[in-house]
Amino acid sequence: MKKSLIITLVLCLFAGSAFAQYEYKFTDVKRNPATPVKDQGSSGTCWCFGTTSFFESEIMRKGGPVLDLSEMFTVRWNYMERTYDNYLRHGKGRVSTGSIPHMVVNIWKKYGCVPENVYPGMNYVSPTGLHYHENLTKWMKELSNLAVEKEAGYPANVFAAALDSYLGDIPEKFTYNGKEYTPMTFFKSLGINLDDYVEITSFSHHPFYQQIPVEVPDNWDHKLLYNLPLDEFMAVIDNAINMGSSVSWDGDLSNNGYDFSKSIALNTDFDVKHSETIPERCKEIKVTQENRQYRFETFDLEDDHIEHIVGIAKDQEGVKYYITKNSWGLRRNSDGYHYMSEEYVKANTICYLVHKDCIPKAIRKKLGL
Repeated sequence: MKKSLIITLVLCLFAGSAFAQYEYKFTDVKRNPATPVKDQGSSGTCWCFGTTSFFESEIMRKGGPVLDLSEMFTVRWNYMERTYDNYLRHGKGRVSTGSIPHMVVNIWKKYGCVPENVYPGMNYVSPTGLHYHENLTKWMKELSNLAVEKEAGYPANVFAAALDSYLGDIPEKFTYNGKEYTPMTFFKSLGINLDDYVEITSFSHHPFYQQIPVEVPDNWDHKLLYNLPLDEFMAVIDNAINMGSSVSWDGDLSNNGYDFSKSIALNTDFDVKHSETIPERCKEIKVTQENRQYRFETFDLEDDHIEHIVGIAKDQEGVKYYITKNSWGLRRNSDGYHYMSEEYVKANTICYLVHKDCIPKAIRKKLGL
């Protein structure tokens, strides 16, 4: 009987340890308004979803309405721009789904924008019911290669026809809330000055406080970004949130500290992504300018994803996190948001888009803004 009891107790203890789980508990410090979570499906267009969400919040911050703006309108014009760029570069450009936040700014400046219900961008039957761009990406690459081979000028009409057949015809005019608009007049009605928005990065292989190129593949038009030391880089994010604004965040989610289904991203050696539970509080790796730079130069730090940081929270130990809205719908967690630790953001951010008025005055002065 005694032996049986001991075995039972050991098994119970083992079972208890096997299912032990540390629970991170978060308290919002500052959370700013955002529009409802959307789902990019299998489209590789997080850059547009995250940045469009950011601008929807900016419209609300400036006293405008809650809007649902079309991502696919922007995506369509992005394909036109980058296939033309690829043609002029004799096929040495980058024809893919990805971009970084400023591309939304570029497209809206040139072509305007439209509401989601005017251009949903699904002129096809999706196997998932969500955006599904596998075939579209193949078409664009094959057409781009063929155009370069022909050397007969950029066939804009061919690319436009392919995009129209997949995403739908671009509206020249449309009616919204009883008023007629063009895409450009609709954009101008939003009250957003796109010249007020800047992209900021932090890498030491270029001088700080200058505009620099960031050598990631999705920066396909070679845009120059403002470069800040890491502490000031993070201070801008905090200041934007505390002023009631937010940022469009471009960073790396491929590491094992990121698990959207657990609603958390930690800069840790523990494999959060592939573990069923987090058995104990994870020790985070402290980030410096130097180890961040090393990861970038060894290609460990990549621009995998764009999301929308809308707030700051703290866990039960007082550690700071950034409240982040994703564009994966509610398929992988309950509300479409997750918490990225401060060390995670330091370690894994490529760049972010922010309103220049949200940059602290002393830092703005250094940047010449």
